Amino acid sequence: MTHRDLEGYAGAWPDFTWPNGRRLAISVVINFEEGAELQVGDGDARSESMGEVMSIVPAGKRDQGQEQIFGYGTRAGLWRMLDALDDSAIRSTIFFCGRAVERSPALAKAVVARGHEPAVHGWRWRPHADYETAEAEAADIDACVATITAATGVTPVGFFCRGGESPWTRELLAQRGFLYTSNGFDDDLPYWDRAPGRPPLLVVPYALDSNDMKFFHPNGFVRSREMVEYVTDALDVLEAEAARGLPRLLNLGFHLRIVGRPARFAAFRDIMCLLAARRDRLWIAGRAEIARAFIAAVPESP
Repeated sequence: MTHRDLEGYAGAWPDFTWPNGRRLAISVVINFEEGAELQVGDGDARSESMGEVMSIVPAGKRDQGQEQIFGYGTRAGLWRMLDALDDSAIRSTIFFCGRAVERSPALAKAVVARGHEPAVHGWRWRPHADYETAEAEAADIDACVATITAATGVTPVGFFCRGGESPWTRELLAQRGFLYTSNGFDDDLPYWDRAPGRPPLLVVPYALDSNDMKFFHPNGFVRSREMVEYVTDALDVLEAEAARGLPRLLNLGFHLRIVGRPARFAAFRDIMCLLAARRDRLWIAGRAEIARAFIAAVPESP
């Protein structure tokens, strides 16, 4: 039976505050995936199926409509989202797919130049669980790091892949000196993965519930205000826990092609305004900042 840690902190949370003295940290993540998705036009056997509508293009045929749905993210959505971040003085972490950066290096450079943290989101927008060998996965991680660094001038120190990691992902990240991985959906705080045989690796968990991908799911958000209300509820609950002295982390995830669309952009804009209005009660930071602050407060040794 596979070992799974189902206890975590077991209710005994570490006692610390974030660098500004607050107990609740907020991570805003923007996913930059456009051009790295599966597309028959790029030589893949099938095209990505998740989009605005269910594609009726036969399997194995180029799906130009789906290509254009993704293309909207970088052509239009990116710019209104960057402006909203500037207006609210919020800096985010960008999950960059390597091939997306390879195709649009000037866009990646512009994003990081505005003060946002680059992180590795895999070479392609695919689960790393489907890699057959550690060597193939390592080559793609290395290519992603090199491409992001060349385009932006900043070497990424964080990682998150679509779906799940492979059996080797964390060992590969530890070997390469990554500061953190974000493939964890199982806690409200960072935690150490101390697997035997390799250096400890910090997990800065991510979240799929407070994430605009729910607009593309039938059990998710429909109107923009639904996501704003959901995030407001999350903030209220975690702020109440923070007031009791419990350190917490809230993750908010967004995609250029999803909340970059005008109607859904209202959700992104209003959530950034909500965070800005509560700034004096929160610590809003990039994931590398969050990782370093946690490491300083909770060292890796047991």
